[in-house]
Amino acid sequence: MSQTPLVLVDGSSYLYRAFHALPPLTTSTGKPTGAVKGVLNMLLSLRRQYPESPFAVVFDAKGPTFRDELFADYKSHRPPMPDDLRAQVEPLHASVRALGLPLLCVDGVEADDVIGTLARRCAALERDVVISTGDKDMAQLVCPHVTLVNTMTGSVLDVDGVKTKFGVGPELIIDFLALMGDKVDNIPGVPGVGEKTACGLLNGIEGGLRGLFDNLDQVAGLPIRGAKSLGTKLAEHRDAAFLSYELATIKLDVPLDVEVAALMPGEPQREALIGLYRELEFKNWLDELLREAKADGTAETSPAGGSIQAEAEYQTILEQADFDAWLAALQAVDSFAFDTETTSIDAQRAELVGVSFAIEAGKAAYVPLCHSYMGVPQQLDRDAVLAALKPLLEDEGKAKICQHGKYDINVLMHYGIEMRGLAFDTMLESYVLDATATRHDMDSLALKYLGRGTIRFEDIAGKGAKQLTFDQIAIEQAGPYAAEDADVTLRLHQALLGKLDATPSLKRVLDEIEMPLVPVLARIERTGALVDARLLGLQSQELGEKLVALEREAFDVAGEEFNLGSPKQLCAILYDKLGCPVLSKTSGGQPSTAESVLAELAERDYPLPKVIMQHRSLSKLKGTYTDKLPQQINPRTGRIHTSYHQAVTATGRLSSSDPNLQNIPIRTAEGRRIRQAFVAPQGYSLLAADYSQIELRIMAHLAQDQGLLHAFQNDLDVHRATAAEVFGVPLEEVSGDQRRSAKAINFGLIYGMSAFGLAKQINVGRGEAQAYIDRYFARYPGVLDYMERTRRQAAEQGYVETLFGRRLYLPEIHSKNGAMRKGAERTAINAPMQGTAADIIKRAMIAVDRWLLDSGQDARVILQVHDELVLEVRDDLIEPIRQAIVPLMSGAATLDVPLRVDTGVGRNWDEAH
Repeated sequence: MSQTPLVLVDGSSYLYRAFHALPPLTTSTGKPTGAVKGVLNMLLSLRRQYPESPFAVVFDAKGPTFRDELFADYKSHRPPMPDDLRAQVEPLHASVRALGLPLLCVDGVEADDVIGTLARRCAALERDVVISTGDKDMAQLVCPHVTLVNTMTGSVLDVDGVKTKFGVGPELIIDFLALMGDKVDNIPGVPGVGEKTACGLLNGIEGGLRGLFDNLDQVAGLPIRGAKSLGTKLAEHRDAAFLSYELATIKLDVPLDVEVAALMPGEPQREALIGLYRELEFKNWLDELLREAKADGTAETSPAGGSIQAEAEYQTILEQADFDAWLAALQAVDSFAFDTETTSIDAQRAELVGVSFAIEAGKAAYVPLCHSYMGVPQQLDRDAVLAALKPLLEDEGKAKICQHGKYDINVLMHYGIEMRGLAFDTMLESYVLDATATRHDMDSLALKYLGRGTIRFEDIAGKGAKQLTFDQIAIEQAGPYAAEDADVTLRLHQALLGKLDATPSLKRVLDEIEMPLVPVLARIERTGALVDARLLGLQSQELGEKLVALEREAFDVAGEEFNLGSPKQLCAILYDKLGCPVLSKTSGGQPSTAESVLAELAERDYPLPKVIMQHRSLSKLKGTYTDKLPQQINPRTGRIHTSYHQAVTATGRLSSSDPNLQNIPIRTAEGRRIRQAFVAPQGYSLLAADYSQIELRIMAHLAQDQGLLHAFQNDLDVHRATAAEVFGVPLEEVSGDQRRSAKAINFGLIYGMSAFGLAKQINVGRGEAQAYIDRYFARYPGVLDYMERTRRQAAEQGYVETLFGRRLYLPEIHSKNGAMRKGAERTAINAPMQGTAADIIKRAMIAVDRWLLDSGQDARVILQVHDELVLEVRDDLIEPIRQAIVPLMSGAATLDVPLRVDTGVGRNWDEAH
């Protein structure tokens, strides 16, 4: 029986690569964790591939090594380790040890030397070794028993692979590196010798570096560029080449007091991992560990961990007397937590299966109503239970606490219950407290704010195609799950409310904006929008024909047929066959075919990228909208019912899904035609009301810039006014191009656009773009003052606020990484404007909805997209309703400039917009 291979991981290499290659990740307190998570992901993946193998993770030790003695300037060009990376070294080491993985760190040598010594030792015994690294130096270790794997790129290098990749075999890699040198490690090499020259020298003259320098007279005859003078250059730098050889050579005889048998991983230290994952906020891994602990009876009992149910009393109600007792208890309290269990996450199609409630932490009950499976016990009558609960649920004075209460409101409406008195929603409490600290689903919130794991739906329903709907789940399992939902909701509310009360401005955002908006959004979702499926079908057919024509055009340009949706095939056509310049590469080192790259190639007049971009755009329209929207029409209502999400975006803006109506493109004729399919029923029209330039108006108010204030207060065309100032021409002489450039400047500065970005957008030189920006700030000094003031405030406070007190926390504002810090500063400048605009449209929705309800008008809001409301209005009421909602919307905030609302009317959304 053959032995399993020894797996050696170059931990230091992966730590650096994960830090620089992966998106930054921080905890809610700003602690950097992205590199730790990246390396641990790689280690866990590698362990799954080699579950029976001895395994070691090797890191560089602190302090100098023997190479520093050989060459004082070794690695001297490397900048100091970034603070955000340094802070992750110890947590990574601790996590590796807690996973039970042997960790090696030997003073005086590098990780490469430890790996090389162990690899050579095993190879001599004919035992296979797998080295996981991204370091090219390690290629010198490859032999019939040693293989390199790069888990970040998926590449594997054996002896033939090394020859293919580098042009020389493993036995010449040190010579190869000695000639080329290494700028990163400051290994000098021979100046001017790159990969091709080094390969040509080593393949042209036998004997490696020694043979090369013994036969320098033969260099001039080699088929190498500049061969005639190369021999002289090599002679001049002989000492540097041989020093480089020593520096590049991995030491194979490090004294190691460790045997391969001792490198078998041990059992993970669960308690230690739980503590680390909680500190690092690795939610999914922590959740998994807590469930394992609960399953085998070793769950934590301390307040900081364990499951909710370990300290709770839950009741599943199957008897009328028990229900009557709980009903009396609910009637006797001022507030209670409530939750519904249903057959679907789509509230418009869901059927009620049961309800749960809690009136004090640790005590909750579930009432199953419609479970249906073989052997299901007798349940209480659904209609009777709902009739008994209806007065409580519709009582405005009885405070309900829910998690994502909008869903429960919509589900109950199907059964004639209009839930009122939704006082608190824990999802929104968490979102208002800190939008970016965590996801706002119940499982995530329980882990973050209660330190507890919860029963996940997958735990009782299974996963994938075989997942059960809730009515098919045994009541014995469903009861504790559903009761826990109500219990956790109550506990979360108790934990979050105190935090919100400590910051009155945040509590006002919750009380005055987010909570009143919940029933408004529920009504909009329930109403839905009428869509002309026939029109979409025709457009789908036309788009299909255009896609076929574009495909043929792409084949003609390429000179062959290929799969336009295959990045690999497109890459081969663009770069190998057509010779397009490589502007960017993927993380795997392949030339990129991303949208931004194709756009730049198209700007350089390469025809195929332009065709591919058109094809992608139309294909997305067809697949996302014209094909899919008809399938999303609810058969019961004949309408499309999107879902609006209050707790997703960092700035407070609403998002939507199923379908996502926020991203329908309107700058193209094809995109606008999709809006034409959103129609009004017979006898009604669509009335669209849209805030005009709301973020620029908010900018004028925040910046208190006299030039911008004057433009908006006098109802000037602000882009034309800006163009007159920036280009130094009279207002009436501003050209269309100048206005477009000024518009790009106005909006670009809000989003932190650089001179480079502006130059690209308005097609001028970078210097000219910078001059425009400088002139803008000279004419509008208040804007520059606002930006500088906001940067300072963000750095001092760690957050920025909207006019209404909503906060956006910016943990990266103190990052030592310049790019991350600059990104946080741009966000700091933009977020108060975007966030205030989001607050204003939400306040407007609340005001418009309240007026429609109070007035009893035959009109309803059916859509909210960005800064626009779309209403379905009876034809004879268009004008009075227009006159009513414009002041309601313009009065949603009091600014030092007027809030202008533009309206339009039409038979479809495109006409109205």
